[in-house]
Amino acid sequence: MRIPRMNAASNKYADHLNLLFDMSELTNVLADSRDINHFLRETARMVAQHLDADVCSIYLYDSQHHDLVLRATVGLNPESVGKVRLKSGEGLVGTTMMSRQPICEGSAKANPRFKYIAETGEERFESFLAVPIFRGVENIGVLVVQHGRKDFFGETDILTLKATASQLAGAIENARLLMDMADRSEGEKVIPEELRFIRGQSACPGFAFAPCLKLEKAVSLLFGKGPEGKRTGLGIDAYHQALQQTLDQLKLLQERFAERLPESASMIFTAHFMILKDSRFHAEIVSKIRSGMDAVQAVKSVTRHYIALFSSSPYSYLREKVVDMQDLGTRLLENLLPEGADEWHGLQHRIIIARELYPSDILKLASQDVAGIVLVSGGITSHVSILARSLKIPAIIADKPELLAIPDNTLLLMDADIGNLYVDPSPAVLNQFEERNQARAKMSRLASQMIPTTLTADGERIQLFANINLLSELPLANELLAEGIGLYRSEFPFIIRSSFPSEEEQYHIYRRIVEAMPQKPIVIRTLDIGGDKVLAYSDATVEANPELGLRSIRFSLQHTDIFEQQIRAILRAGAGHPDLGIMFPMIASLDELLEAKAVVRHCLEELRHNGFDHLETPKIGIMVELPAVIPIMDELAAESDFLSIGTNDFIQYMLAVDRTNEKVARYYQPAHPAVLRGLHAIVQAARRQGKPVSVCGELAHEPEYAIFLIGIGVRRLSLDPQYLPQVQGLIQRLKLKQAEAFANLLLTKASVRETTEIIARYREYCEWIETEHHNVHHGGHLK
Repeated sequence: MRIPRMNAASNKYADHLNLLFDMSELTNVLADSRDINHFLRETARMVAQHLDADVCSIYLYDSQHHDLVLRATVGLNPESVGKVRLKSGEGLVGTTMMSRQPICEGSAKANPRFKYIAETGEERFESFLAVPIFRGVENIGVLVVQHGRKDFFGETDILTLKATASQLAGAIENARLLMDMADRSEGEKVIPEELRFIRGQSACPGFAFAPCLKLEKAVSLLFGKGPEGKRTGLGIDAYHQALQQTLDQLKLLQERFAERLPESASMIFTAHFMILKDSRFHAEIVSKIRSGMDAVQAVKSVTRHYIALFSSSPYSYLREKVVDMQDLGTRLLENLLPEGADEWHGLQHRIIIARELYPSDILKLASQDVAGIVLVSGGITSHVSILARSLKIPAIIADKPELLAIPDNTLLLMDADIGNLYVDPSPAVLNQFEERNQARAKMSRLASQMIPTTLTADGERIQLFANINLLSELPLANELLAEGIGLYRSEFPFIIRSSFPSEEEQYHIYRRIVEAMPQKPIVIRTLDIGGDKVLAYSDATVEANPELGLRSIRFSLQHTDIFEQQIRAILRAGAGHPDLGIMFPMIASLDELLEAKAVVRHCLEELRHNGFDHLETPKIGIMVELPAVIPIMDELAAESDFLSIGTNDFIQYMLAVDRTNEKVARYYQPAHPAVLRGLHAIVQAARRQGKPVSVCGELAHEPEYAIFLIGIGVRRLSLDPQYLPQVQGLIQRLKLKQAEAFANLLLTKASVRETTEIIARYREYCEWIETEHHNVHHGGHLK
């Protein structure tokens, strides 16, 4: 139903609401389009109509030529379509894509970046508004509206067009995917040479050699025009049967993971069950079927409508529901259509290629025993990476959507330890892979040789702890004789569910950890969300720079009700376990630490007053991640019982580099002298105050950096469990004097080139140090 026009002041508002409520038109247009060009023209027409714009133009990014191409327009010269090209940063349109920020001008020609293009006929238009279209790290294009009057567009227009662009991104990607599928059916594709080897990012280490299978039917079932688009004659009974089958499948999947992921199994499907049992969702489908619509079309129509509504919402927790709707809509259609039921079957021992996956998808793939996962867009989101690691599924992030064009059953070789992907690998590559496999088997044998106490070759005690994400990792940590838990990342149960876990739910999770590690040290880090770790149900506003926003301890101190629930749950779980520590992440000042400690004291008083069994004297520590704390480390150490250095974020903030951004990845340099000297300063401050300091970031399991850390005085390393054998083996072969000399040599260097060269040759340096230790401080022959 359309919103009627009222007075002049409300006209724009009504148009905006109509556009947002009619976003489902986009998916309907896509389903009815002959090709992507027709789809784009219809979309431009719809946007121009709803926003009362004289012009709407859509520019798409050409990844081959690295420029923007005008692909559709209403209001400009149609002859210019396909001819106008703009580089990134060229004109207002190119600047919009480069900055990934909207540009709104009351008079476009007044902006010095304005570029006049005669063939478009745009000289008569004054007002200009452009928003970028992107999906993850992938640039898709720019959406532009123009008007003949000056100052026609305002803040509400910007918000509306941004919501439109967000929905358009998914629709365009769906259209591209359908076109690719149609093209592929015409004949076998030859794999381009540039796709033979791809250097991606490791999301979870491991090896896999298996035929590939692309997961893309979800898109075609919901939005495509395949055989399922025809009338099937299915009615109410078929729908009810599919609904019950879907509920049974979800329940079975939930039970299957109850043992492997006990704290997440019920959480991850809560939203799915709620939607399936929602009376409005169910009633809308039934109503459409009773009015004569085919059951398949009814499910598609209602699901698309909800996807459009959620996509256009300004609230992040509602936008996240899009994934749930896609999941459920696809499952219902698969159960309605025999030809749609193969999507999650026959995946065993396959390497899965997908555009993006969410936690529930990872669980489904794990249940099918897939060989590996390749994601072709987006960065490494923490929850997907953590879940893949916990389930030991090799995973690679490769920003190569072209991989979706390779034929199914093409052999892939994944070296997810370093992020390399080989498509149809040569015999030489396979031989190299076999050698790596043998090395990996040797590492497995090392696991059987683990001993409870780790000593250097000259008898220095080094403690090895485990980093834990999920309860399912506890058996491996115990099997590998971890001396305790140096870091439990408590945010994961928050991330994978649809609402904040209650105090009681958290208590049971933490209690399981305590019971699994009796008499061993345990450190639970309080909620560390923000940045790439987003709560779908949080009402937090979108931040321009989330890495520097309301994250970690800042979030907890601003939401003390959530913080206090977690602290009480930890204290209750720690009853009878005196060696339990609470660690606060991303502390930036002494004031924050004191404020957080005050919350702990308040919770202790509450528990005493209410008669709960609890840990009376918890150890309090901080995670050192911000360079700002280096000058005040002595004061922070004095107020703490222990310190732990999170090297991943420490390096990121020290060097102002987003470690998930491929464009600046080369600037993320652990060997940077500022990083090495900063780590040294932190450790020295802890030692001056007599407080233990550990390292729990990725540097702790990299041999060359583990040696450096031991050399500067670190005696506690906390690692993902699978790295414990190799690090213990390294330490057992290392002499303390080697590590100290290696570290001292690195600390004398001021350039990344020098430190990188030394680190790259660390084994040679250690051998040389053994025989010529006295030369090191004078430079030696390898200076």
